[in-house]
Amino acid sequence: MTEYILGQDIEIRDRSYSGSLSAYILHEDGKPYHTFRTPTVIIEGSRITCRGCTFENTAGSGKEVGQAIALFLDGDEIVLDHCTVRAHQDTLFLAPLPETEYEKDGFLGTKPIHPRIPRTVYIRHCLIEGDVDFVFGGATAWFEDCEFRSNGPGFVFAPSTPQNVKEGFMVRNCRFTCTDTVPDGSCYIARPWRDYGMVHLEHCELGRHIHPDGWHDWGKTGAHDKIRFSETASFGPGASGKRPDYVTVIPSDSKDSQ
Repeated sequence: MTEYILGQDIEIRDRSYSGSLSAYILHEDGKPYHTFRTPTVIIEGSRITCRGCTFENTAGSGKEVGQAIALFLDGDEIVLDHCTVRAHQDTLFLAPLPETEYEKDGFLGTKPIHPRIPRTVYIRHCLIEGDVDFVFGGATAWFEDCEFRSNGPGFVFAPSTPQNVKEGFMVRNCRFTCTDTVPDGSCYIARPWRDYGMVHLEHCELGRHIHPDGWHDWGKTGAHDKIRFSETASFGPGASGKRPDYVTVIPSDSKDSQ
């Protein structure tokens, strides 16, 4: 069962939440759960702060069970501070949703008419773990001093930033790490869930698992002039490759990378 946290001006400390719903299992209505009926926790509201909390979905690898969300955030000025968010595919969703589905029942489980309201969230000193598209959605999200741990080959971010929103996933002073079994060069920083997806990295450490290209276009070659991917002063083994032409790169200098 999904647990809901609703309201405003709430602070939650040192709580642990665990679930195991996944996309491929059948719901009582006879349809698969799909992505958005799988969250362990859904938080909706304004100015909700979670400190020292753990949110996990233990369903398993996306190759075996499909998407399995640990935490679904749909609110403004939500803060995660010193939290752990752990799953595999689609670990952390940051609303709003894109305007339209790619396939029937793609958004099954969300409200029938879900308002596409711009959202801003703040995520600090957190560990976020997964494999495929494990941070996704259309929010403006500020990540500071976080660790993004890949536990399998895949993609860290899958943004769906609306065209008229200036800032998507803003990632500062963070570390991109992996578990021991993840092969070198088998992960990408991001791919665009929608054409105007926006991710900016600033002074982040990229581990051995990051592919030399760094970024992926999800086969959307016609969107190269729309995708908003950039990095400033990246360092570490995963920062040494040549990035695609649609990515804006300001290289780190020797002083910044110490």
